[in-house]
Amino acid sequence: MRNTSGGCEASPSRSRSTGSAASELPIRWAGTRAFLIECSSLDEVMRWHAQLSAHPYPGQLDVLAAAETVLMTFSTRAAARKAASDVVTAHLDQADAATGKTVDIDVIYDGEDLAEVGKLTGLGERGVIEAHTGTEWTAAFGGFAPGFAYLVAQGDPLKVPRRDSPRTAVPAGSVALAGRFSAIYPQRSPGGWQLIGHTNAPLWDVNREEPALIRPGDTVKYRAVRELVEVTSDSSAGAKSDTRDDLSRGLVIEDPGMQSLLQDAGRPGLGDLGVVASGAADQASAAQANRLVGNSPDAAVIETMLGGLSIAARGHHVLALTGAPAPAHIAGPNGQRSASVGAPFALYDGERLNLDAPSAGLRSYLAVRGGFSTPEVLGSRSTDVMSGIGPQPLSAGDELPVPTVAPGRAVGEPETPAVAIPTAGEPTALRVTPGPRDDWFTPGAIETLTNQEWVVSSQSNRVGVRFDSPADENLLERSREGELASEGVVAGSLQVPHSGVPVLFLADHPVTGGYPVIAVVIPEDLPLAAQLPPGASVRFTLVDPELSDPERPPQDDATP
Repeated sequence: MRNTSGGCEASPSRSRSTGSAASELPIRWAGTRAFLIECSSLDEVMRWHAQLSAHPYPGQLDVLAAAETVLMTFSTRAAARKAASDVVTAHLDQADAATGKTVDIDVIYDGEDLAEVGKLTGLGERGVIEAHTGTEWTAAFGGFAPGFAYLVAQGDPLKVPRRDSPRTAVPAGSVALAGRFSAIYPQRSPGGWQLIGHTNAPLWDVNREEPALIRPGDTVKYRAVRELVEVTSDSSAGAKSDTRDDLSRGLVIEDPGMQSLLQDAGRPGLGDLGVVASGAADQASAAQANRLVGNSPDAAVIETMLGGLSIAARGHHVLALTGAPAPAHIAGPNGQRSASVGAPFALYDGERLNLDAPSAGLRSYLAVRGGFSTPEVLGSRSTDVMSGIGPQPLSAGDELPVPTVAPGRAVGEPETPAVAIPTAGEPTALRVTPGPRDDWFTPGAIETLTNQEWVVSSQSNRVGVRFDSPADENLLERSREGELASEGVVAGSLQVPHSGVPVLFLADHPVTGGYPVIAVVIPEDLPLAAQLPPGASVRFTLVDPELSDPERPPQDDATP
């Protein structure tokens, strides 16, 4: 891209830190490895998205379009800063946004809100149907859920508000309107859009080469029909391997404990499809477990929460346990013994490994030499608990095959923990950078965020860490009214709903969000955030990427 006049304005955050070139035209940083570019129109969003997708910067992981912004995420802080110094003055090509395929959607117009939409638009029911089918709709961007695409039409022929009261469950295949957009719900989910009909078009199928039927840039033509041709699909949100008849080498789940999942490095780069990267919540501990048994860092491991996991070995294996220090006991024909956390150990054929509740932290990681050869879904074996993509949570009787390891990969030496696990009774410090939407809050909100302790709620999960309301009602106060148009968010975002209590997004966070993000926990502290148990207290510490070194580990001995 040529460094000439920009066609899209990068909007400044009140608190920000950029490189020397980027400081001339500030952008909204979303942590240290991502930033938002705010555009003046949806057309510019689509054109920037097409250009940045076709010509990615070094280290670019994802580029995500939304109603008014484009979110760019990178693998390192240095890559993000280099791209930021160029993109704020980059030239937007004059070519139109990327055009894709044409998708015909058969619709039965029998939606519960069709009559209401007819009144709101003054068109009547028949007029709504004619307007909906008489125009071509363009997929502007994705998000919300896998396969969900926001469609726009020239002239906004059917602009209607959302329902006053959202539905708790909208059926899959519902054709809906909200604002200037039309969309189809790929799966059953809550929603506040106006429902005008339904279709059985397979919007999302992980078994297809292109899982999403509609992608950004595609053209959609709706067709009114009296009945729908039945469409069958072998797809499922996740695959569950069943090799019980021939499993000769592997691990058998006898008890999954509270929750045990297969996780790896995740599936980044699919934000446009509404798919978050997911992967291990504590990536540092997962990578360490793999390193100890001689696997590649992205091999699948078992992520188990608060102990209780029991597994049996078929064949001889080398395992390693990291993360929350759960006491491990091995029982077999030759008696009992213990296994140490942070060191490789053997589990022989017929032996059973049992994990007790950890003495600190929340999530423990178990790696086996060779990894697990379960089926991949969209290039990953990770379980995304929010969207349901990937394998189902592990249950009693599940058999996990383990391949034979090729020579040349050495088993590691014992290591100190990769993450300083939170200690009960002591507040955990998490470092944050301000923005991208800190200017939506009063000047005292950042002080409120950083000057008090926040207590982790029992409602927390892999989607995010939730906090109890402070006893003194010292909440994060907004400085402006109105709603923020949904935009891309990153792991570590501290999103603040109207309650004034932040939510810290973790691995399975939504791709987009409509509440302002006051600050972002730096990536290096996310493994620590993933280990916060209910009742733990947190203090957020503001850091300036220009004046500090946010990429250092939280403690000097945290990284071997």
